[in-house]
Amino acid sequence: MRSYGQNCALAKSLDVIGDRWTLLIVRELMIRDGCRYTDLRNGLPGIATNLLAERLSELEKAGLVTREAAPPPIATTLFRLTQRGKELEPVIAALGRWGAPLLTGTAGKDEFCDHWVILPLRLYVRDKSPRERPVRIGLRAGKELVTVETVGDGSVRVESRRAPNPDAVIEGTPQQILALLTGKASLADAQAKGLRYEGDVKVVRRFAGR
Repeated sequence: MRSYGQNCALAKSLDVIGDRWTLLIVRELMIRDGCRYTDLRNGLPGIATNLLAERLSELEKAGLVTREAAPPPIATTLFRLTQRGKELEPVIAALGRWGAPLLTGTAGKDEFCDHWVILPLRLYVRDKSPRERPVRIGLRAGKELVTVETVGDGSVRVESRRAPNPDAVIEGTPQQILALLTGKASLADAQAKGLRYEGDVKVVRRFAGR
């Protein structure tokens, strides 16, 4: 890990997280708490396995990542963000918002993993009717099964799993689902592009654009 050698908070931050792939490793650990090495490698298309090992070692030394031996039946090493690592969430969110306009026209050219939809769902989805009863939505975003639950203050809880007893089920591409649930697309517009849903339409509309 090279240093800028500057007594500046921004420079010191970049000394730790400014190397290529570092923040993307943090992204993966934010999405899936308790990642196996293979999970990380599969979620980082293009990374060399030796470089991933090097970056993980650097993040451990910086106090952002910890590793633990998981008991059977997993029986493998799991990597997790420390509290210090989790404090990067607003940084990741800000970079995601700043970079969103750069996504225009890139579809079909770059790699995309379906589970990447989980992080923006956590960061940007808001319940427009938080005073109404809590609801649970099941998502099939490409190959990824996701549960979205309202928690009463306008925010949501998002987990990578099949939703038990959902109030509504939405199926589509990750991009279609994200556009709908962040209010950038109306339900009618999303359906016109191929998105499908079952269940209570009022629940879906608590998130959709007009």
